[in-house]
Amino acid sequence: MDLTLLTFVDQAGSHPVLLVILALVVGVTVISGATDAPNAIASAVSTRCLKPGVALGLAAVFNFVGLLGMTYISTAVAHTMFNMVNFSGNTHQALMALMAAMIASIGWGIFCWFRGIPASKSHSLIAGITGGAIAMNGLAGVVLSEWMLVIYGMVFSLVAGFILGWLATRLIEFLFDTVELSTTNKICIVFQDICACALSFLHGAQDGQKFMSIGLLGIALAFGMESSGETNFPLWLMILCSLAISLGTLVGGKRIIKSVAMDMVKLEKYQGLAASISTVITLFVASITGMPVSTSHCSTAAIMGVGASKNLKRVNWSIAKNMVVAWVITFPCCGLIGFLLAKLFMGL
Repeated sequence: MDLTLLTFVDQAGSHPVLLVILALVVGVTVISGATDAPNAIASAVSTRCLKPGVALGLAAVFNFVGLLGMTYISTAVAHTMFNMVNFSGNTHQALMALMAAMIASIGWGIFCWFRGIPASKSHSLIAGITGGAIAMNGLAGVVLSEWMLVIYGMVFSLVAGFILGWLATRLIEFLFDTVELSTTNKICIVFQDICACALSFLHGAQDGQKFMSIGLLGIALAFGMESSGETNFPLWLMILCSLAISLGTLVGGKRIIKSVAMDMVKLEKYQGLAASISTVITLFVASITGMPVSTSHCSTAAIMGVGASKNLKRVNWSIAKNMVVAWVITFPCCGLIGFLLAKLFMGL
């Protein structure tokens, strides 16, 4: 499938639905930038290592770089996204179902953004396309062996994030036990700034591939193909999604930073570093192994683990509970919305 920019623009004239697909991909990517990407810099803002404006600027830049860079290194996450659902059959109906899934994900993301909840755009998108695939092909629309990587990723991100956050805090406390607090803070600021950039890079790497893969599948369906047959993303699509995720971070990131970085738990600088290191490790392992995880899950679990290492009461569990509830209901809500919209669209 020839996906050069000139070919796409030429084909858009005879296939207007291509522009709709592109608009939906941009929309869902912008929402991800607003609701999920800010979690990568939450701990650095919480500990005042970075000012919110500077942190958002860095996040926008490294989200862009991460999406482009990791796509050339590994497309494991994209492979998982391509293979977890089955849209074979009527390509027009498949296209309608896929569009319904993206609309469901966008709607859920906007709702959570207004509520200040760091929702997982990854999981809302996955749930939406799963609902759309089931609406089209029944349970045969779900490839269970690939879909289970989502569950593995969710469990891994929460458990690993929490445990690594707890362990990293204790390790830093041990290493800097005899070092003056002012010196410790200076060292932690430097490394946490580096970690904030690394986290933003990895978020772009994780989420960017998810949205690009759905965009590529939508373009293939618009051309009457059941699959794109490849994960060689065209450069123009990578740049477009990179810009979209960065724009979302700049425009809407402050609301989510407040929920995660300022309301849930108060962190010292060394604790913020521990949370950042933990999240970097979790995201990197998930990206290499192809597990589609949520940055919000990884980051929030790490922050809770750091807070719990001192005292369980240091965590504002009411805020944490609201976040967990939002994560749990994301799958059934987005899946049901995607299913119902797909049925509606396929009937048009």
